[in-house]
Parts: sequence; structure tokens; C-alpha cells
Amino acid sequence: MSIATRRGDQGETDLLFGCRLAKSHPRVHALGAVDELNAALGPLRVAALRTETREVVSTVQPWLITLMGELATPPGEEQRYAAKHGPFDEGKVTWLDEWVAKLEAGGALQIKGWALPGEAGVMTGAYADLARVACRRAERNVVDLMGTDQEVPNVVIMRFLNRLADVLWLLARWEEMGMK
Repeated sequence: MSIATRRGDQGETDLLFGCRLAKSHPRVHALGAVDELNAALGPLRVAALRTETREVVSTVQPWLITLMGELATPPGEEQRYAAKHGPFDEGKVTWLDEWVAKLEAGGALQIKGWALPGEAGVMTGAYADLARVACRRAERNVVDLMGTDQEVPNVVIMRFLNRLADVLWLLARWEEMGMK
């Protein structure tokens, strides 16, 4: 089987359970944004200067695959997906909250004024900032689904993306501190 199925040549893509949507559909935008976020985390994972950064990224990346599974589940099929994969749960948000506390206690919040991405000259800090803005885009795309027939019923996803962006901002500062 080839990766080139040609099924997308007409501007549609597959979701789970046989559903197809236009590649311009808001749900597909949300999926794509989470995929971009996961890809943006790759360089940070490879180059991270700090073990804490590697731990966060290596834990979060598989979670993003699970999150994408929920986003790829058509409305009305959530129970079918959850029966096999389980729901994206609040424990992941709690885990990120714990990382916010650890990084802040470690000094990652000790900056004055606006943090200018890349200013510290630390590539991994810049990678974390790129991942953060990708995360914020994913969050906005999920929020765009609210109040529509495509709304994602699992509100944990929105909270997770919001908190992950906070953690990524802190990791950027944390990585920059590793070079001082």
C-alpha cells in the first residue's frame, strides 16, 4: 500500500469511521494545526538542552496523536472512538499544571517585560516559542468549532491546548536560562 492513495486529489480528506470532509473544513484546519504543533515539537525534542524539556515534549507528542484522533472523530461517533482509545482526560491538564508550577518555581518566570523570541540566542528557546504559537493556532481552531455542528464535546482538549501553550512559553525561557 502506498502513501499516495490519490483520495485527496479532489480536495477532500478522510476522517475516522469513513467520514470525508473538504480539506478547507474547520475540523480539518483544527486537525492540521495540531499536526503542525506536533511537528514543531520535533526540533525542540531533538535539540533540547534541558532534560525537563525533553521529558515534557516526549510525553506530550503521543498525547497529541490521541487528541488528533478525537478531532478526527465525526460528531456522533465520540463513544465509538472512546470505546477503543479512551477519552482525552483531565489528568493531562493536571500534569501540565504541575509543570507550570515546577518551571515557575525553577525561575522560568523571572523575566522583565516582553520575551522576544530568539533574543537570547538560544535555538531551543526559539523552537519552544515556535511550538507555542503553533499550539495557540490549534487552540483557536478548536475554539472555532464551538457553537457549530462540528463542536468537539470534550472540553478538556481546549484546556489542554491552552495549558500546553503556557508550558511551552515557560520551556522557552527555561531553555534560555540553561545557557546563562
